[in-house]
Amino acid sequence: MKKITMFLISLFLFISIVNADGVAVDKELGEYAKNSKSAILIEPSTKTILYEKNSHEKLAPASMTKIMTLLLTMEAIDSGKLSYDDAVLISKRASGMGGTQIFIKEGTNVKVIDLLKGIGIASANDAAVALAEKVGGTYDNFVIMMNKRAKELGAVDTSFKNPHGLDEEGHYSTAYDMSLIASELIKHESILKITSTYEENINVNGQNHWLVNTNKLVRFYNGMDGLKTGFTDKAKYCLTGTMKKNDMRLISVVMGANEKEDRNEDTIAMMEYGFSVYGIKNILKSDKSLGEIYVNNANPRNIKYYASEDINVLVDKNTEEIKYDLKKEFNNIKAPLKKGDVIGKIYLNYNGKIYEYNLVVKENIKKSGYFKMLYNNFKDIISGKVNVI
Repeated sequence: MKKITMFLISLFLFISIVNADGVAVDKELGEYAKNSKSAILIEPSTKTILYEKNSHEKLAPASMTKIMTLLLTMEAIDSGKLSYDDAVLISKRASGMGGTQIFIKEGTNVKVIDLLKGIGIASANDAAVALAEKVGGTYDNFVIMMNKRAKELGAVDTSFKNPHGLDEEGHYSTAYDMSLIASELIKHESILKITSTYEENINVNGQNHWLVNTNKLVRFYNGMDGLKTGFTDKAKYCLTGTMKKNDMRLISVVMGANEKEDRNEDTIAMMEYGFSVYGIKNILKSDKSLGEIYVNNANPRNIKYYASEDINVLVDKNTEEIKYDLKKEFNNIKAPLKKGDVIGKIYLNYNGKIYEYNLVVKENIKKSGYFKMLYNNFKDIISGKVNVI
């Protein structure tokens, strides 16, 4: 009865911060994260900061740490080093974790997918340690991988000491850094199917586990599909949220809120602001060829190339016309090439800022045989073609 009463109170507090139009109310002018020590709102495809408050302040990230644990796991899956159905042997360290857990037992085997659900839905510390040991080989090596990947992403004000987020000396991050790591994680869209799930039953070694999402906004705020909550006595309440509306995705981070309702209110306020003011205009689609380039030793020699990702610009919804320039530069390209190989860069100049993207091939390109290349060169000479890459 007590749990039901607390749930109804929480639901009432949540509903009370949203008006009939779905817009967060009782905001101070220009203040969208009044309850949090630190916050940020970004549009991840352009990495544009729409709002920030003390976004580079180093704070305990609590279980938002697990965003990096999820990222390294998804990258291992995408690279083929790991699969969703792989069995993970549960160590004594993993099974003995405190805090939030799904109570996996030492010596048992649990599938990667179930551990991912344990983290992405229930924020399970034992699942985080189990995956860390599987992906990193050892717990300590995984922590090294976490910090290395953070630096690669530009999260230079982050120091991870563990894969779960329990308070530890020297374990910290910032709202800005967490937004960078989250931006990379959501490129693995399948993770959003997990983080958007409000509740699910999983069966681990014959035992049923009922998982309930620690991020209540995925159920009570339309469109929210992730990403990760956090709480410790030191960190207070934290939340990295993400949602998509009208082809635009936003990521918000709040850190250091005193109550769950505070972090929810600040998250909603930032999201409502972002979606009401800004929109996305697509410049180039990654699935549309940008042309062909001649490569002398390739077979075929005219190779289609693409932008490595959709190229978008962020616009004010009141803007009627946008101006931009595109410039392409190619590497010294030689066959053979593999699908996804980078062959150059494309630069977008928009509002005085330069955005850089890779140019890639989307199919395997064979190297031409020696005699075939001689024959083709002879044909080019006869026809008057000039071989320029």
